[in-house]
Amino acid sequence: MAKQVIKVPDLGGADQVDVIEITVAVGDTVAEEDSLIVVEGDKASMDVPSPCAGKILSISVKEGDKVSEGDVIGEIETETAAAEDTPAPAEPAGEAVAEQPAEEQPAQAASAAAPAAQEEKEEKIAVPDLGGSDSVDVIEVCVQPGDEVAEGDSLIVVEGDKASMDVPAPFAGTVVSIAVSEGDKVSTGDDLGVLKVVSGGAPAQDKVEEAPAKVETAPAAPASQAPVEPPAAPQRDHQVERNLTVSAEVYAGPAVRKLARELGVTLSKVKATGPRGRVTKDDLHAYIKEQVQKAESGAVGVGAGLPPLPEIDFSQFGPVNVEPMTKIHKVTAANMARNWLNVPHVTQFDDADITELEEFRKSMKAEAEKRGVKLTPVPFLLKAAAAALRAEPSFNVSLHNDGEHIVRKDYVHIGMAVDTPKGLMVPVIRDVDKKGLYELAQEATELAGKARDGKLMPKDMQGACFTISSLGAIGGTGFTPIVNAPEVGILGVSKLTVKPVWNGKEFVPRQMLPLALSYDHRAVNGGDAGRFMTYLVSVLSDVRRLLL
Repeated sequence: MAKQVIKVPDLGGADQVDVIEITVAVGDTVAEEDSLIVVEGDKASMDVPSPCAGKILSISVKEGDKVSEGDVIGEIETETAAAEDTPAPAEPAGEAVAEQPAEEQPAQAASAAAPAAQEEKEEKIAVPDLGGSDSVDVIEVCVQPGDEVAEGDSLIVVEGDKASMDVPAPFAGTVVSIAVSEGDKVSTGDDLGVLKVVSGGAPAQDKVEEAPAKVETAPAAPASQAPVEPPAAPQRDHQVERNLTVSAEVYAGPAVRKLARELGVTLSKVKATGPRGRVTKDDLHAYIKEQVQKAESGAVGVGAGLPPLPEIDFSQFGPVNVEPMTKIHKVTAANMARNWLNVPHVTQFDDADITELEEFRKSMKAEAEKRGVKLTPVPFLLKAAAAALRAEPSFNVSLHNDGEHIVRKDYVHIGMAVDTPKGLMVPVIRDVDKKGLYELAQEATELAGKARDGKLMPKDMQGACFTISSLGAIGGTGFTPIVNAPEVGILGVSKLTVKPVWNGKEFVPRQMLPLALSYDHRAVNGGDAGRFMTYLVSVLSDVRRLLL
């Protein structure tokens, strides 16, 4: 074991900086680069790390002191032979200094170690000396009534014209009340609040300094062995200087830095909203919340395990206008990204000959109007899809979350994608297989209207077994829709076109409807999909099959 003096390293040109926090106490065991004290100059605060691992023997500075490069911070006891300024002379070979028996140590040491009688009392807290500043702003209140605080924990953060500083608790205890709020102005001596403390928790300045710990002297090394040289001071200072440089890159107080260390957050990644670009605790909490939400829902343009897309300044190419995405747009984008990454998609294409269906639909137009409904192709698509789900139940399933079971459904609810001014919405029509064409037409019209008016309730968009997305009115010859998990299939419908079809004797004009069936290949195989699509096309080509 060896004792080493710890000194203030190179401060990057700063001189006479304030010690605003002592982060260790005598007796603490620290690792190399653990923070010992926090100092603050005119522009930023920075941690001074330990140059080596060991046990703190003494601290030579206190909060409020001013220090410069080379000043002594304290002493540390290390495991390996390290540098004291002057190495102690070796004892003669074979001799060792006997350790003083514990019973022979002064009685007052045992007396000092005895705990004081426990007695609770309330102590008023006043704003300490602010180093000549007067009427500074309270920019953060770090505690609230009922909080337990340790000596040195930050109570409030204040900011003057040149710098900000934390006001620490002068002793450990429970916060009874706080007399200031964010935005208040305070001066030295102003009432800050009340702490409930236990006897023995007197203010730091009234405490008796602890006696230096006893240093054991190890047996001397044989004369043939060369003494171990201490680590080179320039090497230690270089490492400390590097850590200080990194710490000083971001404008944040020690309480925020401590919280960031506990949460494992790199402060340079946190967006600062405090005065003069200061990172606050709220900024840290907002950053953590944002990262959790991204992890749970998937960020737009970022896939799991994939590198993020590069950030581009589009204004360099011409005028731009950056607008916030609507909530619906963001949710849709996140869902589509998640579904595309997690579902192995396969898409099958076919054309349905709906010439007879269209003739029948138009013939029923007058009767539908008398019933107060508009008979579009949508209810026919819904009815045909419901029949296909019953005929080929392999599509009316979902994969269980445990990855080992399949949930087979004995109901047929179908989602209907609706284009709205706020984004894509998918209301769900329930028990489609049990409803007639007029009832489906009326319900589809009502739900589409609610979607466009933004009046859909969450229950109106839940529980679908299958989805139909029709772009017929918009155009296009085909597309590959994305499966909306936990559903395992979706039907994409494109624009109806008239094509020449060979009937065995001649080419005749037929009204052909392009269909695209995307499915989750984990739950549905190619044979199931082929049978589903064949049945669906046959029903749309001859609606009489719906009666069978």
